[in-house]
Amino acid sequence: MGAPTIKFGTDGWRAVIADQYTFDNLERVTRATASWLRDTYGGDPKVVIGHDTRFLGRAFVERTAAVFADEGIASIVAQDFATTPAISWATEAYGAQAGIVITASHNPPQYNGFKIKAHYGGPASPDMIAEVENRIGEQQDRALERYDKLLAGPMVEERDVTADYKRILSERIDLDAIKEAGIRIAHDAMYGAGQGVIVDLLGNDRVVQLHAHRNPGFMGQAPEPIENNLGELARAVVDQKCGVGIANDGDADRVGMYDEKGNFVSSHLLLALLVKYLHEHRGLTGSIVKTFSTTHMLDRMGEAYGLPVDTTKIGFKYIASKIVDGDVLVGGEESGGMAVKGHIPERDGIYIGLLVTEMLVQRGKSLSELVDELYQQFGPHFTYRFDAHTDEATKQAVLERLGEGGGLTRISGMDVTDFQTLDGYKHLGDGGWLLVRP
Repeated sequence: MGAPTIKFGTDGWRAVIADQYTFDNLERVTRATASWLRDTYGGDPKVVIGHDTRFLGRAFVERTAAVFADEGIASIVAQDFATTPAISWATEAYGAQAGIVITASHNPPQYNGFKIKAHYGGPASPDMIAEVENRIGEQQDRALERYDKLLAGPMVEERDVTADYKRILSERIDLDAIKEAGIRIAHDAMYGAGQGVIVDLLGNDRVVQLHAHRNPGFMGQAPEPIENNLGELARAVVDQKCGVGIANDGDADRVGMYDEKGNFVSSHLLLALLVKYLHEHRGLTGSIVKTFSTTHMLDRMGEAYGLPVDTTKIGFKYIASKIVDGDVLVGGEESGGMAVKGHIPERDGIYIGLLVTEMLVQRGKSLSELVDELYQQFGPHFTYRFDAHTDEATKQAVLERLGEGGGLTRISGMDVTDFQTLDGYKHLGDGGWLLVRP
């Protein structure tokens, strides 16, 4: 029986630990990545490697570094757990050809994963991932050098990546203004790699920390910063009289936010607020890049500001390629991942949370007031997502009905005037839309 097939999803390879996510399969993926690096960059490529707070993260990192060393590729390894954006930044800043993050991001605790970051400090492109996938072969039975011995040689070096990255955040966010304003922040790290970062930057007197310790089981809850998972944060914002609540997923590339009243502020609204702040108040320009499932308020803002709007398939890797190749002001998706001009071409949940906090301070308004201002200027826009769990036969029947039938013609009394299939089945009418996507 051959080795199992390994496929990368929208952002890396993820699998259940001790099932498909094994040391043997990790080695197969690492050797495929090494082959791609050598063929693409030649010479002596190097990689940056990090992990989040998941079970066996450090052991998986050490095995990954040992395999790369066996393949003749040097590694810079984060000393302790680190966020995905920190590894992405370090990949470009340290002059590496790729970054590897051992993380399953927001997936349930039984998962781990393998994310590949490109030399430019953002997600590897679909073409890069395809090159790696095509090289994944059988397990090779070769003895590897012990990690502690590798540390004594030229192939593996450890660095405090998180400390370096915190210095970058302190340069790119007006932390002094936040401190002087006296605003308090509630930060829910969801037991993930973002724990401690915001309090280190702003101090204990400004930050109320939640779930900021190591717990590889995440208390049985997938570390995904969506409203249903953040009731404790909402209460903490109100009870502790905080001006804003920030939540990050397991590797801190996504963000979820609450206003001072304990109301959830969706990613759709955060993206719109960032466009308004960066364009109107910082005077920046560039295109607005959004995924197929993201609010049409951004289209209206593009028209008002004279900024081009580009819609991509769902997955931040499609946005990252636009940022790398063009002039992008704000890029983001409805699942809490966003990037802005002046930072890395990568989702960064901590940076975005602090940037929104800076916005409140600089504008002199609360987050709820800024949302109301947005509605007054561009009209109220509301979005709702429903995840329907069903059997395969029913799912395929729905997709066949939509695909072959050309979509629905009328929804909730609204005539469907346009039907788009960029990534799923999107029905548009007068003032609304419905996207159905498997």
